[in-house]
Amino acid sequence: MITLVGVGHVFAISEQVKAVIRARRPEIVCLELDAGRYSALQNRNAPRSIPLQYRLLAHFQKRMAEKFGTEVGEEMMAAAQAAQEVGAGVALIDVDASRMFAELWRRMSFKERANLLGGAFMGLFLPKERVEKEIVQYEEHSDQYIESMGEGFPTIKEVLIDDRNRHMAQQLTVLSQQHSNIVAIIGDGHIPGLLAALKDAQIEVIRLKDLRSGTPSTAPVPGAEHNVTYWYNYR
Repeated sequence: MITLVGVGHVFAISEQVKAVIRARRPEIVCLELDAGRYSALQNRNAPRSIPLQYRLLAHFQKRMAEKFGTEVGEEMMAAAQAAQEVGAGVALIDVDASRMFAELWRRMSFKERANLLGGAFMGLFLPKERVEKEIVQYEEHSDQYIESMGEGFPTIKEVLIDDRNRHMAQQLTVLSQQHSNIVAIIGDGHIPGLLAALKDAQIEVIRLKDLRSGTPSTAPVPGAEHNVTYWYNYR
C-alpha cells in the first residue's frame, strides 16, 4: 500500500501529517524533497547560494507561510520526525532542485519568465483571505487548475509538474518492491499525475483539503477507481 498525502508547503498542517504517519506506521516515509532542500530545512540559517528566480519564489512561499502561522516545509520536517517516532526510514524522492530550476529557466520563454516573476512579486501582497479563496477554488477544481497552468505556463507545468511526477512515480515503484507500507508526503498538485503513473499499485489518497478540514475526500479518480482508497477522518 502506498499512501499519497497531498500537502501545501505554506499551511500549518504538521500535526495532521504526523497523525497520518503515526496511524499507519509505514516502513518508509517518502518526502517530496532532494538532499539539498532537506539539508536546508534542517539548517534554515545556514548560508547558501541560490539563483535569483528561486530566491524570489522562496521568499513568496515564506511570506505566504507567515500568513498561515507556519514555516515553509514545516510539514516535511514533521513527517521526518514522525517517521523516526514509528521507526520508519526516510526517502527523498524528488529531483535535484538546482538542476531542475536551471533547466526550467533555460527552457522558459521570455514571456513565461516575466509572468512567473511578476506573479510571484504580486503574490507577496495578497491578503490571507484572497489566498484562502484561491485555495478553496483549487480544492474544488484541482484538475482544471493544473490544466490552466499548462495553458499559461506550459514549460513550468512540464518541468515542475510532469517531469517530477514521472521521477517520483519511478522512485515509489522501486520502493514499493522493497516495502509493503509506504507513506509519501507530496505537494497536492502532484497527486493526479502520480495516480495515473501508479495505476497498477494499491493506493490510498489523502488530499490537502482532507488534512485541513478532517473530512473525507469523495472525488472520483478516472481510471483508478479499482485501486484507490480515500481517507476518512482519522480523529
